[in-house]
Amino acid sequence: MMKRTKPNAKLPNAEFFGYLIENNISPGDRLPPISEIGGDLGVSIGKLREQLEVARHMGIISARPRLGMRREPFDFLQVVLAGILFSLESGETSFAQLSQLRVAIETQLWHDAVAHLTPDDKEELQALIAQAWAKLRGEPIHIPNSEHRQLHLKMFSRIDNPFVKGLLEAYWEAYAASELTRFATYEYWLKVWDYHERIVAALVQNDFETGRQLLIEHFSILQALSAPKVA
Repeated sequence: MMKRTKPNAKLPNAEFFGYLIENNISPGDRLPPISEIGGDLGVSIGKLREQLEVARHMGIISARPRLGMRREPFDFLQVVLAGILFSLESGETSFAQLSQLRVAIETQLWHDAVAHLTPDDKEELQALIAQAWAKLRGEPIHIPNSEHRQLHLKMFSRIDNPFVKGLLEAYWEAYAASELTRFATYEYWLKVWDYHERIVAALVQNDFETGRQLLIEHFSILQALSAPKVA
């Protein structure tokens, strides 16, 4: 039976979140009806519904007809993505600032991430390189946008840090929304994928530091493209 306790005092005005924590409700667990939760917490149904909506938008719970409410695994992407996209669209932040954060994450945590890649992971990276070149050298030419995202996220797929993974996934969502490379030249993409190919080759050889140096050089291409233009 689920333990009933008072809400966590560290989460003011968020009784429902305290309820989840204090009752050790784990991902996959079904939640009681709203009326029962509200009675346990001593809050109105209206106030509780507001908090449930916040939790739903954060991806912490899901609600489906006939299935009721269920606790979902924590996914930092769901927590930060809407805020990032809004701030970029409103002009209060810039994609260059987000890119700066991404560069810092990948360069500083590079060794922690790639040291845990498996042989299968490296084969998948090589396959993505082959797919990208097939698109770039095909007729008609196609830009390998999907492969671009998959390649970078795959390199960090083994890092044991949900905040890092969430931020990197959010970066790629914002990258797609920004259409930053929409008018990039064909030569730009050839240069980018030449770097990608050499980075993956270094990973296959377990030469992680060479891969990191190539990664840093390759970032300069995007930074030049996203830098604010001076009139």
